[in-house]
Parts: sequence; structure tokens; C-alpha cells
Amino acid sequence: MNFKKQLKEGLLTQNPVLVQLLGMCSTMAITTTIFNGLGMGVSVLIILTCSNVVISLLRKIIPDQIRIAAYVVVIAGFVTMVDLLLQAFLPDIAESLGVFIPLIVVNCIILARAESFASKNKVLPAALDGICQGIGYTLVLLVMSAIREFLGSGSLAGQQIFPSEYGVMMLTLPVGGFLTLGCLIALMQWARDKAEKKEGK
Repeated sequence: MNFKKQLKEGLLTQNPVLVQLLGMCSTMAITTTIFNGLGMGVSVLIILTCSNVVISLLRKIIPDQIRIAAYVVVIAGFVTMVDLLLQAFLPDIAESLGVFIPLIVVNCIILARAESFASKNKVLPAALDGICQGIGYTLVLLVMSAIREFLGSGSLAGQQIFPSEYGVMMLTLPVGGFLTLGCLIALMQWARDKAEKKEGK
């Protein structure tokens, strides 16, 4: 178990959004404000970590034939808990995120980590993997949200920085999600290629 390696993978080399290209739907749909991005990111982080822990604990008793169905049941349980907690304590965020919280059940990031890591490792590494991948996902959402909110509507975390009429309104629309995510993926690929070339020398 190497925490630094897992953190580097979650943030950079195996970032769930920018490298593995998972969870695209929610990433583009809810990143219109920083609060949305933070709410979704933290929700996924909690669900991913808890699911990894439980799946790691049960990995030796879940039959291979039904493992995906078992993973979905575990994930659905935690999604339901998080959804109810958001509705009870943070109703504004719950309403803003809407259907995307229940859709975490079939989020490719969580299923991918359950299948590729949690089902093959002990509890502590599985928990750290969930935390590190969740942090990587959350940071991408926050960066996308900040770019789209600031350049699109002239505000940041709900505070107006410049008049909204001077913003690029297109960035607040669905196409803005595609453009912003595409630029971030391109930037990540460029940085990875540059790092690989540097290591090759």
C-alpha cells in the first residue's frame, strides 16, 4: 500500500474524468456552479469510499457470477443514504443536483473502482483508493465549475465578480460543459505526454 502513489493516480495518472474518461454525463451536466460541483464531488467521494470498503470486506464471499449485481446493491444502499441526508440537511443542493444523485448508482467511476480495485484488495487500500479517486473527481468538478461559472455568468461561488452580460453565456449551457471538459482533457494529455518525454530522457 502506497498512499502517495494512490493519490498521484487519483489526481493525475489515473484521474477518473481526465484520464479514464468515466462519469462524463454528470461531470458536464452539474458543473454550472461551484456549489453543484462540490456537492456532487463530495457525494461521489463518500459513496465511492464506503462502497469500496464494503466490497473489499465481502470480496471473498460474493460469487463471481453475481458480483456486478452485488456491487450495484451495495452502491445503491450508500447512494440512498447520501440522497436522503442531502434532502434532510442540504435541500438546496439536493434540489439543484436533482436526478444526478440517484444516478450515482450506475456511475462508471464507482463500478470501475469496485471491479478493478476494491474486489481485489484489502480494506485499507480499498478505502484509500476510494478517497484518492474521489478527490481527483471532485477537483475536476471544482475546476470545471469555477471556469464555467466565472467565465459564463461572471460570478464565483455565488458572488458576482463582473456583470453577467459580459460573460460567455454559452459556457453555462450544455455545450459549455463539452468545451470545458474537452479543453481540460487536452491539457491533461499534453501534460502527461510532456512528463513521459521528460522521463524518457
